[in-house]
Amino acid sequence: MTLSDLLTNLKIIAPISVLLAWACLLLLVDLLIPKGRKGLTALLAAIGLSASLGFSIGQSGQVLIGFDGMVLVDGFAVFLNVLFLGCGLVGITLAYDYLKRMEIERGEYYVLLLFTVAGMMLMGIAADLIVVFLALELLSIPLYVLAGFALPKLESEEASLKYFLLGAFAGGILVYGVALVFGATGTTALTGVVLAVKSGAANMGLLAIGAGLILIGLGFKVAVVPFHMWTPDVYHGAPSAVTAFMSVGAKAAGFAALFRVFITAFPGLSDKLTPILWVLAALTMILGNVVAIAQPNIKRMLAYSSIAHAGYILMALAPYGQREVAPVAVASALFYLVAYALANFGAWAVVIALEQTTGKGLTLDDYAGLGRKHPLLAAAMAIFMFSLTGVPPALGFVGKFYLFRAALQGGFIGLAVIGVLTSLVSAYYYLRVVVVMYMRDGQPEVRREAWLDLTAGGAALATLALTIISPPLFNWVAEAVMKTF
Repeated sequence: MTLSDLLTNLKIIAPISVLLAWACLLLLVDLLIPKGRKGLTALLAAIGLSASLGFSIGQSGQVLIGFDGMVLVDGFAVFLNVLFLGCGLVGITLAYDYLKRMEIERGEYYVLLLFTVAGMMLMGIAADLIVVFLALELLSIPLYVLAGFALPKLESEEASLKYFLLGAFAGGILVYGVALVFGATGTTALTGVVLAVKSGAANMGLLAIGAGLILIGLGFKVAVVPFHMWTPDVYHGAPSAVTAFMSVGAKAAGFAALFRVFITAFPGLSDKLTPILWVLAALTMILGNVVAIAQPNIKRMLAYSSIAHAGYILMALAPYGQREVAPVAVASALFYLVAYALANFGAWAVVIALEQTTGKGLTLDDYAGLGRKHPLLAAAMAIFMFSLTGVPPALGFVGKFYLFRAALQGGFIGLAVIGVLTSLVSAYYYLRVVVVMYMRDGQPEVRREAWLDLTAGGAALATLALTIISPPLFNWVAEAVMKTF
């Protein structure tokens, strides 16, 4: 390895290395921080994320390949890394007061969060199936622990155990898929798989089975039907701050791998995989939205909502084999991830504000009277519900417009129609929250905390403001993606 190669490798992994080194150092520093002062640990974790964010932004406009082609930094990776780090920062703001209130404030929470974000970032730059698996484990294992962070609460322990067992099973399926791809092509590099297919050296039957198993393993992480069974129980049992973080970060990381792997390595299998992706997207949108209607618990409702949104994003993967449509579809998915992240984090901030130490405040009835007693908080929640539904002028409307347009450009008219119809179904349970807040009397108990108010207010303003500049924002995303795919 030459000095130039070494410098390139170090430059590629600089944001991740900084974050991992900071997490290890923070684990030691936290031992010196008194029990009642763990807010200092949160502050130090935020500094580490901000430093890594600075390194990531510094990589903008570059294409760097390192470690013998196993990792790749491009516009796609930089965009996702910034999104992951932003999720980490918001995750800290949501947890700051929540952990104290629930009497589970421990410094390890923030360290585990940093390790998870590092795994997400590694997923974003992965250009080899082995790196994809390593990234998946790095982001998943800390999440297993975070899901059970509210011990000895039985629901939290149950959530952690279910997530771990099913996650380990899905990880095993992914590894088996990687092994079959290697057996079919003789390589795990994404570009190497394509070259093996073009040269005729690949066993296409074995490769198709391997790609299907990889789809199953990553499908679990993004919670698409029928690999969604863990989502309601884990989202309900895990601490709300953890649920909010994983509902955005883990989903975005899973889709980062799906888009990178399928568009780069498996375009030759699109005739076999596209019908499967079509069915999975349709089933996910239908089941997630229909079952969410019957949920009286706000956390379970948002869990099924998260499943439904995975279906919308998966819709953009269906035309991945069409070279002229794929970049636009990926840009649409990334844009929608931003819209979903803002609305989802904001909604969870409101949920955390109403959640009580005793576990109360999590039913829809607990939101009655919020519009009168706390009008600004209710207005923010209404904006988030409108955005998740896809009602203008919220950013979610623009995001869905781009997703449906990508599906239509790919020739999937039926899938786009299902997306529109299921969005109408989602209006029932999303707008039901608005109806309860404004049209029913009640005395909701709300925890007012500066960081929660800042998160909810900032997300609401961003959801509205970014709608105005959505065309140039989408064009910027599309330009970054065009250079990748």
